[in-house]
Amino acid sequence: MARRRDDRDRADLSAFDQAGARVFDNPLVTEVSDSYLEYAFSVIHSRALPDARDGLKPVHRRILWSMYEQGHRPDRGHVKSARIVGDVMGKYHPHGDAAIYDAMVRLAQDFSLNAPLIDGHGNFGSPDDGPAAARYTEARMSREAMLLVGELGEDTVSVEPNYDGSLTQPTVLPAAFPNLLVNGASGIAVGMATNMIPHNLGEVVQAARWLINHPDATLDKLMGFVPGPDLPTGGLLLGLDEVRRAYETGRGVVRMRGRVQIGPLEGSRGRQAITVTELPYGVGAEKVIAAITNEVNKTKRLTGIADVKDLTDRENGTRLVVECKVGVNPQALLSDLYRLTPLEQSFGINNLVLVDGQPRTLGLKELLEVFLAHRYEVVTRRSAYRKRKREERLHLVDGLLIALLDIDKVVKLIRASEDAQAAKDGLMQKFKLSEIQATYILDTPLRRLTKYDRLELEAEQEKLRAEITDLSRILDDPKVLRKLVSDELAAVVKQFGAERRTTLVDGDLKEVLAASVPAGPLEVADDPCQVILSATGLVARTAAESEEAAEGRRRSGRVKHDAVRAVVHSTARGRVLLVTSAGRAFKIDVLPLPVLPEQSGTVSLRGGMSAAELVPLEPGEKVVGLAPLGPTAEGSPGLALGTRQGVVKVCAPEWPVRSDEFEVISLRDGDEVVGVTWLADGTDALVFISSDASLLRFAASLVRPQGVKGGGMAGINLPAGAHVVFFGAVRTDDPGHGESMVVTSTGATVKVTPFKAYPAKGRATGGVRAQRFLKGETDLAVAWVGPRPVGATANGESVGLPPADPRRDGSGFAVMLGPAVVGHLIERD
Repeated sequence: MARRRDDRDRADLSAFDQAGARVFDNPLVTEVSDSYLEYAFSVIHSRALPDARDGLKPVHRRILWSMYEQGHRPDRGHVKSARIVGDVMGKYHPHGDAAIYDAMVRLAQDFSLNAPLIDGHGNFGSPDDGPAAARYTEARMSREAMLLVGELGEDTVSVEPNYDGSLTQPTVLPAAFPNLLVNGASGIAVGMATNMIPHNLGEVVQAARWLINHPDATLDKLMGFVPGPDLPTGGLLLGLDEVRRAYETGRGVVRMRGRVQIGPLEGSRGRQAITVTELPYGVGAEKVIAAITNEVNKTKRLTGIADVKDLTDRENGTRLVVECKVGVNPQALLSDLYRLTPLEQSFGINNLVLVDGQPRTLGLKELLEVFLAHRYEVVTRRSAYRKRKREERLHLVDGLLIALLDIDKVVKLIRASEDAQAAKDGLMQKFKLSEIQATYILDTPLRRLTKYDRLELEAEQEKLRAEITDLSRILDDPKVLRKLVSDELAAVVKQFGAERRTTLVDGDLKEVLAASVPAGPLEVADDPCQVILSATGLVARTAAESEEAAEGRRRSGRVKHDAVRAVVHSTARGRVLLVTSAGRAFKIDVLPLPVLPEQSGTVSLRGGMSAAELVPLEPGEKVVGLAPLGPTAEGSPGLALGTRQGVVKVCAPEWPVRSDEFEVISLRDGDEVVGVTWLADGTDALVFISSDASLLRFAASLVRPQGVKGGGMAGINLPAGAHVVFFGAVRTDDPGHGESMVVTSTGATVKVTPFKAYPAKGRATGGVRAQRFLKGETDLAVAWVGPRPVGATANGESVGLPPADPRRDGSGFAVMLGPAVVGHLIERD
């Protein structure tokens, strides 16, 4: 059987031989190996890897060449993308239209490239979604793309036939800037791949210009200009040690992070949120949301998130809001987001490019050297082309000027000639002209051979000679060539340079990642703290601390604050009540409040949050006091309120449980709450100070507690035209906090008097004089009662107070307190 099969095969071969075909007997292994190598070479060289000189793959180069050839330039209108794709596919790139359009789309995406090479009109996609179809979008070349192709008409690069030999195409573009480093590249070939990260144009050009003048520059010196990648999407890049490794070897892994802001959630009355404003390169908001949803609902590894919203738009850019649950430490949650979602992602740098047609992995210096060598060649060829063209033009101008000197003889010779050839031969013989000059003279209209044109020709002759001299210097002197290349690069940066978008975090990647993990659990411990309302309307809390830490703080010394209006004790995960001048109360969470920074034992209230950011205040309404909620409020008679018209009310602590906003007093028309204080145990003294400098002091036990619907009762009798300036409660049996003082001010004078100098009276009576007015003084502007008084301006700056005056009805000292406020120093004890 085998012998018969061999005989049949030989018979078939002999038939092919008789038909004139060439038949090769090639083993299958050899045939597959050779074919695979040819395919691999084709993919590597003609499809997948960028050229180190212009930073483009063949498809990108053919797109730009076709658009340049068809005139789709920045100063002209957009054209349909489908038309561009069709031209590229039919003339230069015989592959699928989808592949060409995908490559074209990337050149137009400002989130993919630092310097987009195509100016797209329409939907060219996002990091999450693809673009619209080519029939819906329009495009033209960008101004940056013109820097890549602008010198093509000056014999700057070699050309090659297109796929069918009917047209020619450039083998590489002139590339007036380092496109490969600026925009990066990616591609998968056979057995190899490239993945290059974008950089800042200005930084790369600075490094290239330094390398022009210092060819032996070290990598560290070049990294002084290019400290690291600069991504079009911004964000943070961690671990510059790994960046240096990539710049040295061409390979490395860097870590990218989104840029976030942690703060109160807008419109949520103090809840914390993590707002992502910049995402890692190549990551979209939808990818992050999908990862968060999966980790929350399926794997259960991510907790503490109440909601996620994508508020990204064209006007505000990226805005991804992650709402934290109450009691969650946002820093700890952010660490989990970095660990479990694409909010932190790696980028594997692999600088594999084509150099002289061969794939090579290059570091930063080598990439710059290849680009500069290309620019030297381009500028040299361009200069030679321009010199040749100017020499050709000068040759013609010289001939015209010779003819103009004897114009009458030239005209007579031409008229006497039998034909054009005879005229040309006569001109060449009589005036010593070349054939080109003679032909040009014969083709020149007589109207050009005037005296005026002669002056123009002489000026042009001088200009051409000067330009030829300059071009000769470029071609003859390498220093002049290098300076020209450097100056042209500087001009590119001046026109297209942009600020760095990506923040670089120095150090070893592992150390940086370890240092960024916050200490402490995801959920904040419910430790004691204080909530403080400043005299200037700022709300904040002290750092939560355990009983042991608080005891150590008490032993080490006091912690003082700036001017304070009210303080309540609570816990880090508790709630407090904010009371406004309109008699409204709001329940707020303590945890979202900013923690006051501490320096040298003193805590500054400037780190507080405006009360208007916590609760929705009406115009003219302000927060005037605080009250505790929960177990802290037990055992107290309630909240004491005093109004501008002299009404006093003690509101029993029976707040509505389900409502976060309610009224605590029913006010009369034109009335408002001027003071709120939390009563400790009913032994407090309530104090009114009116604008006519009357002070009324009576026991809090004289005021019967009411519910939230009550309107209060008479507190102080006011004369016509007077109003209450201050209302508060004072402890007279608490020497540990210091002696209580009375501070009154007319704006021009200030008086400080011990509170014990004022006798107690009954409720709903007139007070006693607290300050005697001087000439020109009619009303009190500021009044306050309590221990450790301090003055502060509306901006929180301290104002000095005069020494104490024992006379309760004495005049004030000349201290310009102005529109200031008065508060007190608080000790956490």
